[in-house]
Amino acid sequence: MAGPSRRPESCVWCGRQVPDAGMGRRRRYCRQSCRQRAYEQRVAVKGTAIAPDAVVLTADEATAVMDRMFEVRCAAEDVATAAAESASPAELAALCATLLELAREAERLR
Repeated sequence: MAGPSRRPESCVWCGRQVPDAGMGRRRRYCRQSCRQRAYEQRVAVKGTAIAPDAVVLTADEATAVMDRMFEVRCAAEDVATAAAESASPAELAALCATLLELAREAERLR
């Protein structure tokens, strides 16, 4: 009997999709470098008031996250406008594809 389907997981460091190994424990990181960065952050916050699982971003990383979220909002507004103006199904499909791509990118924290 096959077990329940496992949904794709996101890397706890960068947010990219982590490939499913199929069996065993699920991987938490997409690459060894992400695992290393997460370890370095845990060590850096040890003994401080910062929670070990806190996500600490540089100012540039935070700005990049906000920029990606802005792009998602703009793409969603484009879809809403096209729908209100009775755009063709092909145009709506293209706009939705762009929105999905931007949303996937926006899931990354770094």
